Amino acid sequence: MTENKYLSISILKLADLCMALVSFGLATALIVHEQNQLAFTQFLSIRITIANFVLFLLTLLIYHFLFRMFGLYQSRRFSGVGAEIVDVLKAATFFVGALIVVGLTFSIRMFTPAFVLSFWAINATIACAFRVVLRQILRRIRASGRNQRNILIFGTNKRAVSFAQRIAASPELGYRLLGFVDDDWQGMAEFREIGFQIVCEYKGLAEFLRRNVVDEMVIYLPFESFRRYWTETASLCAHNGIRLRLNSDVFGIKARWLAEEHGNGHYITSYTGAGEGWPLAVKRTLDVVISSSLLVLFAPVLVATAIAIKMISKGPVFFLQERIGLNKRRFKIYKFRT
Repeated sequence: MTENKYLSISILKLADLCMALVSFGLATALIVHEQNQLAFTQFLSIRITIANFVLFLLTLLIYHFLFRMFGLYQSRRFSGVGAEIVDVLKAATFFVGALIVVGLTFSIRMFTPAFVLSFWAINATIACAFRVVLRQILRRIRASGRNQRNILIFGTNKRAVSFAQRIAASPELGYRLLGFVDDDWQGMAEFREIGFQIVCEYKGLAEFLRRNVVDEMVIYLPFESFRRYWTETASLCAHNGIRLRLNSDVFGIKARWLAEEHGNGHYITSYTGAGEGWPLAVKRTLDVVISSSLLVLFAPVLVATAIAIKMISKGPVFFLQERIGLNKRRFKIYKFRT
């Protein structure tokens, strides 16, 4: 990490902590004003014990840890503002949960439901607005040619060219394309007509990285044909402190990727099925609410159908039928006997 980047992240962390302090102050002022128990000046004159001060520092530490846990101090040049706002809301919500736990554990009367809700609303609004404004400022700075990161692309196929064209068309991302790395192949003549530069062949990559400033590298080589190149390039990037990016369709399938940790190992999960996290929870909630509403709406029809079945034939109204669902899991479905 460069000195300027370390300083920028430190300032961002300090700004987030200041926003937490402001949110605490505004939420406290709002609750004191609404309840009219004492004047705000009287509240400020209350003596603070060492224990309360230590608890307050603990809550700020939890706040910082949650923002860091949700990746809010990592580079987000490729991600959209919506994804960052969602992570800010997640961090703020988890912190509110931590406030509730701390309040119940240490019997802090100040952490009432009204205070916690007020803090969440104020902090989420301030933090999200700050991130949106910061993104706009950074986009302008990068578009003007500052705060640039040098990027190198390994491979010259159509996907690599398409990525390079998107980078060139988005100066606000702050990437300076150094060129491409690839050996001669049958499509090289077509590539050269596009106008991008080949900086070296694979055998000269180590020397190029030694002599030039490279911040990131993106690999667009077919994994099956160039497995040795993948391994050696990843080793070179790790040795030189270069961030390595992989395209998600490297295996030729349209899938979503998820980075996970287990024990001391790191795993990249590729999945094409149902999503995870809050999108799946929202979908499940909608499924239950909509299906329950439709059951209530069509209850008279269902009851009439059940009565008709009983009147014209013997036996139960329903029967169970086994079906096969997602990932070959079997489940049973209730059906009217006809």
